[in-house]
Amino acid sequence: VQLQASGGGLVQAGGSLRLSCEYSGSILRSNDMMAWYRQGPGKLREVVATISSGGFSNYVDSVKGRFTISRDNDKNTVYLQMNNLKPEDSAVYYCNGVTRRASWGQGTLVTVSS
Repeated sequence: VQLQASGGGLVQAGGSLRLSCEYSGSILRSNDMMAWYRQGPGKLREVVATISSGGFSNYVDSVKGRFTISRDNDKNTVYLQMNNLKPEDSAVYYCNGVTRRASWGQGTLVTVSS
């Protein structure tokens, strides 16, 4: 598997999860801009957060102030700390590049109960 996402699970609203995604088996490298994406039931895949090789980050408005993206270039791993989770955050979460992409992995399922 080229993109190995993990850390999802079932959590109550207001809870937290930390997702990890290792991309060392893919074409992506530490100088690639990386992103977390998500796809909820019946929805299109959307970008949640992006991070440059230098650590500059951006977020979709719906997660600003609640989610934090980070990366460890030595480990070829990108993280997503998710706090104050809401039911509408329920989705399969994926990581991938932004300007170039590897094959999509299976993602990790996040389910937030109300």
